[in-house]
Amino acid sequence: MQLSYCTNVHPAEDLDGVVDQLARYARPVRRAAGLDVLGVGLWLPAALAHRLSASPRAAEDMARLRAALDEHGLQVHTLNAFPYGGFHDDVVKLAVYSPTWADAERLAYTLECAEVLAALLPDGVDGSISTLPLAWREPDGVAWSPAQDAAATRAFEDLSAGLRDLAARTGKVVRVAVEPEPGCVLDTVEDVVTWLEARLAPGPAGRAREQVGGIDPAFVGVCLDTCHLAVSFADPAAAVERITGAGLRVVKVQASAALHLAEPSAPGARDAVGQFVEKRYIHQVRELAPGGDVLPVDDLPDALGTGAAPGLPGEGPWRVHFHVPLHHEPAPPLAATTDVLRDAVAAVRAAPHGHEAHLDVETYTWAVLPPGSPAFPSSSPPAGVASPSAVEPLVAGIAAELRWATEHLLGPGPASSTTTPQTSGVLA
Repeated sequence: MQLSYCTNVHPAEDLDGVVDQLARYARPVRRAAGLDVLGVGLWLPAALAHRLSASPRAAEDMARLRAALDEHGLQVHTLNAFPYGGFHDDVVKLAVYSPTWADAERLAYTLECAEVLAALLPDGVDGSISTLPLAWREPDGVAWSPAQDAAATRAFEDLSAGLRDLAARTGKVVRVAVEPEPGCVLDTVEDVVTWLEARLAPGPAGRAREQVGGIDPAFVGVCLDTCHLAVSFADPAAAVERITGAGLRVVKVQASAALHLAEPSAPGARDAVGQFVEKRYIHQVRELAPGGDVLPVDDLPDALGTGAAPGLPGEGPWRVHFHVPLHHEPAPPLAATTDVLRDAVAAVRAAPHGHEAHLDVETYTWAVLPPGSPAFPSSSPPAGVASPSAVEPLVAGIAAELRWATEHLLGPGPASSTTTPQTSGVLA
């Protein structure tokens, strides 16, 4: 599996900002992690994706971006096209789910991202793009409608056709991965699989897919965000088996960990998790009730009873959609769901096409961690690379995550990444 880190952790809405973040963060991360080449999972806001793919200056701008990547020892094999823009606004919350897949802007943005990614891919490497699970369940405060669902279906059919055309024109395969998220129209892995498999085009035994329409599983699959998976209390191996059993593939794994609170009613427990309340992002919470039901609320204040909802009962464990740095073990009574991450990656690696899946570290929450968080590492990195004191704390933190992922998810040691086509980051 190819390893990268997602650049949606950095605020940048234009080309100057992206080029600057590659020099300011990604290059030092590569050095601090002890890598010859580092994979970056770029986040391109919609305006920038359009500029790079369809503007009169597209060729010039793409050359500038490629030059910056080459200069800093970076490669791109995956993009995050979930946030459309404004991901570092003071308040994001539900705005991250707009536009929806019923809106024409979403399809246009995704296809423009695919054009950019095809131009950036190394030879012999397929690309992946993660996207939202249609919409928040009540976009604009109104329940997702049959008309919107039909529009989203047509959009994914057009997406399949567009990605086929891209492969024919460029020789580069780019796949889009639908990312289930709690609270969305497609809340769980089961929701995504059920929605997709009902709309798949007939297979090779019938007419060619491009002749019959439908969603093509050769180009559309699933993104497994392991924080979301943990929050839903899903079994990782069963989730992967459900995906592959439906004739779909796990295109991308977003390596992430959720907060876990084993006994929400214990003294001090709610105060501990309450430190993670913040105004920028939504932090869905699920409680596993004693009878096995999963009780949902939309944000952490709602779970605590300080928001619009009355609060969760606290009779079973909580999982909170707050991406915890992978190498960090929160202080008790909190924990991180890195066990779910490990099990999910192991299941994907054992699945059909699992070795082709992309593994993207997606801890976008560094800027909203509680004040004084010990997640920023103080220990020294491997011998011969820069010490954390010589780089920004965020650089040291991301490098520590990559080293953790190398050790715990992909086997021993950062490897020199110059001997195979899999040169973007750490090799399994």
